[in-house]
Amino acid sequence: MSPSYLAEMSACHQRAADHMVNGAVKNGGIYIKLGQGLCSFNHLLPPEYIRTLQVLEDKALNRRYKEVDALFQEDFKKLPDQLFKKFDYEPIAAASLAQVYKAELFDGTPVAVKVQYIDLRDRFDGDIRTLEILLDIVKFMHPSFGFRWVLKDLKGTLGQELDFENEARNSERCADELKHFKFIVVPKVFWKQTSKRVLTAEFCEGCKINNVTEIKRQGLSLKDTADKLIRTFAEQIFYTGFIHADPHPGNVLVRRGPDNKAELVLLDHGLYEYLSQSDRMALCKLWRSIVLRDEAAMKEYSSVLGVQQYFLFCEMLLQRPINMRELGLSNILSREETTYMRDMAIHRFENIMQVLKSMPRPMLLVFRNINTVRSINITLGAPVDRYFVMAKSAVRGWGKIQAEMPGLLPKLWVFRWMWTAWESFKFELALRSEMTVMSLTRSFVNLLSYFGLISLDAEMYEYLR
Repeated sequence: MSPSYLAEMSACHQRAADHMVNGAVKNGGIYIKLGQGLCSFNHLLPPEYIRTLQVLEDKALNRRYKEVDALFQEDFKKLPDQLFKKFDYEPIAAASLAQVYKAELFDGTPVAVKVQYIDLRDRFDGDIRTLEILLDIVKFMHPSFGFRWVLKDLKGTLGQELDFENEARNSERCADELKHFKFIVVPKVFWKQTSKRVLTAEFCEGCKINNVTEIKRQGLSLKDTADKLIRTFAEQIFYTGFIHADPHPGNVLVRRGPDNKAELVLLDHGLYEYLSQSDRMALCKLWRSIVLRDEAAMKEYSSVLGVQQYFLFCEMLLQRPINMRELGLSNILSREETTYMRDMAIHRFENIMQVLKSMPRPMLLVFRNINTVRSINITLGAPVDRYFVMAKSAVRGWGKIQAEMPGLLPKLWVFRWMWTAWESFKFELALRSEMTVMSLTRSFVNLLSYFGLISLDAEMYEYLR
């Protein structure tokens, strides 16, 4: 392709991305959330879209202070200055559903006050209906592009985000389930200043997790930061089952902890999904089997999750090609791998849709979580082997679930610990032994080729590289 063609295509992508951002900002709400979701597909979408859509992680509708006063009057029968010692009407952040203000309680505690756009509840059903009509039009023009069912399935889940009391309960549950991770901070909720449309929580400083420059300026390790991010959400996916479905960079802050290492602040707990224990166990075993290249197990546990096209499902889950003859999984896709994934999205679209329809509905938002974490790890320079870290979390999660099942031994913590440690040891031993066998096989075949005892065709030569 000529340079002029590439320049024209880039300009076309940029115009389309600008229109998308302008439309999302003007309409707010669910349109912002959809744009934020697209940002995580940085391995599939052209860079013009990713760069432009990233502003939606911080930018949203700008409302006047009178609207804030009106909402407080409706929910509390009081103005902000009657509930807080200080309340700054200049928003410090904007979310898809609300704006965030800094305030101070009467005891001097600094807090962040999340105030929902006053007309959002009235507009929600209309916005959903508009999107359904748009998807119907797209499907009429492109029959294979039938995503209306996704919106229908997610409508109830998205509607829960409008209830900030529900978000507050989610945050407290998240804090309790992740309390063993000392590097995780979930801002404390102040219930007296919280309602269905106002959420008041502890004010936490920190930079966005994709702000590499600021993380380095604080003297924090990118590897440590990425490792903690991956382990945190892997714990939710594989063990607790209560999964933050919107972990985009604006919702994860990084700051220096008491141990002078990275501490993660988790924000915006409105959108959560619950994955059943049976689905979690199948997912644990599936992820382990992918890392070990156990094709029979990949097929078995994909089937448990309702999916017959197991190989496509596994590549969708990892968001990368899987080479069954190579155990390593690079976190950054090569040019050839990126082309493969884009071609798969184009030429196997109907198969992809069938996989999405076959799997358990909660897996839709689990995919979003996994892909967003993948995207952040790439932004940080992929300092951590995400696939291996998640596989170890999957094995530990499966071990803990097994240990907690009814019986005598699970009641004793020492046996639970031993069970989990044993399963983790078996996984690492299996992985390392498989890698050793493959390495020895390569060396042996190369040796035979060197002495002229066998000849290598192009495919075998590429494999041995």
